[in-house]
Formats: sequence, structure tokens, C-alpha cells
Amino acid sequence: MRRAGKSGLTLSRIGLGTMTWGRDTDAHEAADQCRAYIEAGGNFLDTSATYGDGDSERVIGGLIGTLFKREEVVIASKAGVTYPEGNRIINNSRASLIAELDKTLNRLETDYLDLWQIHSWDPNNPLEDTLSALDYAYSSGKARYVGICNFSGWQTARAVTLQESNSAKAPITSIQIEYSLLNRDAEVEIFPCSDDTDIGILAWAPLGRGVLTGKYRNGIPSDSRAAAPHFVKHVEPYLDAHSSKIVEAVAVAAEGLGFAPLEVALAWVRDTPGVTSAIVGARTGAQLRGILRSEEISLPIVVRDALNEVSL
Repeated sequence: MRRAGKSGLTLSRIGLGTMTWGRDTDAHEAADQCRAYIEAGGNFLDTSATYGDGDSERVIGGLIGTLFKREEVVIASKAGVTYPEGNRIINNSRASLIAELDKTLNRLETDYLDLWQIHSWDPNNPLEDTLSALDYAYSSGKARYVGICNFSGWQTARAVTLQESNSAKAPITSIQIEYSLLNRDAEVEIFPCSDDTDIGILAWAPLGRGVLTGKYRNGIPSDSRAAAPHFVKHVEPYLDAHSSKIVEAVAVAAEGLGFAPLEVALAWVRDTPGVTSAIVGARTGAQLRGILRSEEISLPIVVRDALNEVSL
């Protein structure tokens, strides 16, 4: 367990992402994943109002009280992004966010979120208006903690500073950002910002959107995300020559250590200073159990240093 920045929010260092729940992962398979995760000691479920058009939240809501007690698990969700008619729309206005929050709570069948996050920066709405929605959620008890996702360094610093200017406002607890051996952009601004403002970093796609598992080394498997129409655009950017070089280095390290490539890639992110939790997703319970085996390992310094160098 790790504390998110200077807050009182404690998360397991591996979080369970639920983007596929309710769409590619049915309720039965989701329950199997959740059971395996909790049995392994995990406490952090990350979802969003956009995942499966709300179905991910509905699946989690159905597990509360049957698979786990509400107070035993940290449930985090996000708001601000919708896909009407397939078009991505960002609306971080106070009115829209609060309306989304109420819908999220209804789908989850709970009175509160442990962590409510703004999904993305909105250039068309004043940041103060956006943050006022976080203040409402925090002061009303509908969100125990609040955070942001996918903000740049200056955007993060601006949001944190505005919230710190008044003790009555909701403090920013965490920033959720993509981070892996295939994408280290967060090290330029987000990590220094997080360190200076003392907020937690939640790393999404720590396995490079699945590419660091090595599954794409010899092509695109028919059952992989890259073969799915709604996921292919997320995976393709990491199927280039530079990424391939990094994947091969991970595979060599894994073979030498007697681990799987995904275990090496995930351990690298998990143990990066500043990371509170690395959020992983899986299609099946068996796949998740394989991912969770990474908790049994730690990388030798010489291996970590070599991966640092090859992935720059």
C-alpha cells in the first residue's frame, strides 16, 4: 500500500483498470478478475463514466456487497469526456460534471466515490468553473478525494495551486497519466510537478497498451486489442521500430531473470520513484493472475539502469 502524495488516500501499488468491463469483459469474467485482484491484496478499482458507456460502473456496482464490502475497496471514476455519436467531446463545466457525478453514483449503486477525477483538460471552460465541481463533490461527501487525469505539467500546477489558495477548496490528491517504458513523457514535467506539489501519480498503460507483454513481436494476434476496431488506434503508435527495440530489451531482461516480459515492464513502472499506483487491465481472470505475479519480483539495479538507457 502507498499513500497518494500528502493525502490520507492509501492505494495498492497495483490498481485494477476496468476499461473493458461491460463490453469486452462480461460481468462473470469481471467478477473473476476482481476476486483474483482482491485475494492478491489489491484495493483500487479504476473506472470511468465513458468505459462501456457506463457499463463498467454498472458491473462494479453489481459486485459491491456480493464480492466485497464497499468500505474495503477504493473506487475511482472519471468525468468530463463523452462520446455522442462516436465523437469525443470534452465538457468540464460545473453543470455537466455534477450531472455526470450523479449518474456515476447511480450506476455504481453507492453514495460516494473514494476518488473522483477530471478525465482530461478542457480548453473551452474556465478551470475555476471545473474545479468548483470538485469542491462541490468534496464538500458534499460524494467524493472523499479528487484528482485530475492527462493534464500537462503547467495545467497540473495551475489546478493544484488554485485549490491550495483556499483551505475550503478540495485539494488535488493525484494526477493520472500514461507512463511506461514506451512512453516516458511524464518524466519531463509531471514527475517534477508531482514532487513539488506532493500529489500522487497514477500510471495508466504501464504495459505500453499491451505491447510490452511481447505479444506483438511476431504480428498481431487475432484475440489482441490491436485486432479490435475500437482499440487498434490506441495500440498502433507503439508498433514502430523504436518501440520494438525496447520490447526486445525487455524480453532479453525477462529471459535472463526467469520472468515474463510483462512482469519486468510492470515492475519497472511500479517501482519508479513518485508512482503511487500502476493501473493494469486484463481481458480475463487468468490474464490478470499472470500480471499480478509481478508483485513477487523486484528488478536488480543493473537491469533497471539498462532499461532506463534503452528506453530514452
